[in-house]
Amino acid sequence: MSEANRVAVVTGSNRGLGKAIARGLAETGAHVVVTARTEEAAHRAADELLADELSASGQQLDIADPASVARAMADVGYQYGRLDILVNNAGIAIDRGQAAASADIEKVRATLDTNIMGTWRCCTAAIPEMRKNGYGRIVNVTSHMGTFGEMGTGSVSYRVSKAGVNALTCILAAELKDDGILVNAASPGKVDTRLAYGKANSTPDEAADTFVWLATLPSDGPTGGLYFQRRPLAW
Repeated sequence: MSEANRVAVVTGSNRGLGKAIARGLAETGAHVVVTARTEEAAHRAADELLADELSASGQQLDIADPASVARAMADVGYQYGRLDILVNNAGIAIDRGQAAASADIEKVRATLDTNIMGTWRCCTAAIPEMRKNGYGRIVNVTSHMGTFGEMGTGSVSYRVSKAGVNALTCILAAELKDDGILVNAASPGKVDTRLAYGKANSTPDEAADTFVWLATLPSDGPTGGLYFQRRPLAW
């Protein structure tokens, strides 16, 4: 099947990196389901792709809401008959500079529920749809801050959540390798989005390239890896 027949869901794709990934996938010929926490924001971003004659639609999706996740993935499978690509981009960073020894536990809870549990929810909802057609590509947006080689102080819940995303990626990759589903994670580095706190070294369009590459890998492509600019990194 060509990329023109693929259906992709990109979480948090109404702005920033997610929006750039959605455009990149649409430019490969895939139909991209643009998602946001509100239906209005999702449709507004999808309309921008449609205005450029790219294939897209909007879908409300709040990854912290189990019912929203289940409904969105089921709706995509029902409407298009398949779900081939999932890019888990949505996430939050709300504890910059916070130490583990004095953490705001409510911020920790919110971060873990969004960044790791939200990603996990989306995977478990999308995988049955992928299995129906024996094909799937899951790409999780992670961070260098979640690797043990760069683990340090500050932003503790964000670091822990991304370390969890890395672990989940490895486990799912091992479980799904015989189902035609490849699972990888990638770090975009410091991208010019709201999460960069003014310290960006790339634009969303530049960073999106690696995610589009991973989302369109051939059947013998890598799985279970962590990448930055298409280069593998140590976990």
